[in-house]
Amino acid sequence: TGKVMELEASTLAEIPARVNKIIVEGIKKTKDDFIQKKLESIFTASTVEEMLLLCQSAKMDLSRMNIFKSVQIKIDTTKNVDEDDRYDVTFHMKEKRWFGGGMHATFGGENNATMVSRLQFPNTFGRAENVALEYNKSLKGDHGGALRFSKPLNGNPDVRFSTSVYKLNLEYPWSGFKETSRGVNFDFTFPSNFGDHCLRWEGVWRDLRTMDRSTSFTVREQAGHSLKSSIKHQFTRDERDSPILPSRGSLIKMEQEFAGLGGNVEFFRHDMELQFNKKLILDSVIQLSLAGGIMKNPNPNTEIRINDRFFLGGPLTLRGFNTKGVGPHSEGNALGGDVYWASGLHLYTPLPFRPGKGGFGDFFRSHFFVNAGNVYNIQTDKPIIENLRGLSEEFRLAYGAGIVLMMGNIARLELNYVVPVRAQTGDSINSGLQFGIGVTFL
Repeated sequence: TGKVMELEASTLAEIPARVNKIIVEGIKKTKDDFIQKKLESIFTASTVEEMLLLCQSAKMDLSRMNIFKSVQIKIDTTKNVDEDDRYDVTFHMKEKRWFGGGMHATFGGENNATMVSRLQFPNTFGRAENVALEYNKSLKGDHGGALRFSKPLNGNPDVRFSTSVYKLNLEYPWSGFKETSRGVNFDFTFPSNFGDHCLRWEGVWRDLRTMDRSTSFTVREQAGHSLKSSIKHQFTRDERDSPILPSRGSLIKMEQEFAGLGGNVEFFRHDMELQFNKKLILDSVIQLSLAGGIMKNPNPNTEIRINDRFFLGGPLTLRGFNTKGVGPHSEGNALGGDVYWASGLHLYTPLPFRPGKGGFGDFFRSHFFVNAGNVYNIQTDKPIIENLRGLSEEFRLAYGAGIVLMMGNIARLELNYVVPVRAQTGDSINSGLQFGIGVTFL
């Protein structure tokens, strides 16, 4: 079979071919110049093999624009022409409806499911633009809406400009406050040889209010309005075979943000996430996760606001503690910190005796883990050595075991029995059974 395929490939590479014309059928809304850019390279084919490869490449490119239901190709010899190497290529496309909509659930951090209602207008102006209206409401009461616009640049689906205007109403019960945010952002996403990049400018007006009378005075002091204008860069290199429960591959994610381009919020912030997965014998997987971040206010006379700080703790980050339950607290309210680190070592194995093997049982995994981490406030009146000592010595530690359920490519569910080994005064501990559902776990 290998020899036959090799012979066919070499034969196609030797047969001359010239594309006489390209016929496009089924286009009503998409602009001619947009389609022409995608197909004009097919005219450069000099052999049958080149013609087939260029046609397939153009089909994949058009399909990735997410504006067609289907793209089909038909190649035939040109009629009424003496030359045998002349071909006509026909692209038959079926465009998506001018509008669409629906509802779907997403799973964010800290066991929170959100129902998203979306009305979108694909291929809005005929060059793969997309306009969408969204409204979302979570089980915990968060809600908000957004108007979004995106467009591929120069017809490249991997290089995209997008912008959105939004309003969000969010609650942070672990810190005793709620926040209303009204903002606008501009994104530019593009790939590189090393990974994917996203550049964002965001301007947001935030109104922070206390949730009830039990909110601590430390949090009440920060209530009121703030205006943040920031620029952010995010780099992602994801080589894992699954984002939900990978068995091999690595993830590198870095984010830098500078706030202070106007408004009354100023800080530099950098955080990073690393993950490494290795498949072992008997379908077992060992995973190492590392994360850390640091932020600094360039103005020594003002503090970093509570709605910008790092928080740690909960079933998705540092197990064995309540949501955002690690670090400085005031009257039961988490205050966050300006530096943190966290790590996790995990072993995932099939269930004992492999019940339901080859079927539903394959969605479950046994889970054994150790988590450690710390969130800390840098004290400027102390030497760097003392701050590093406090960050490293006052760490939290927990271990445990449980069961993981993979919910397709949507989310994963964990039920673990956790034993906190190390904690600090003021931490909110959650020992015993702990339930978690989400997409990103440490």
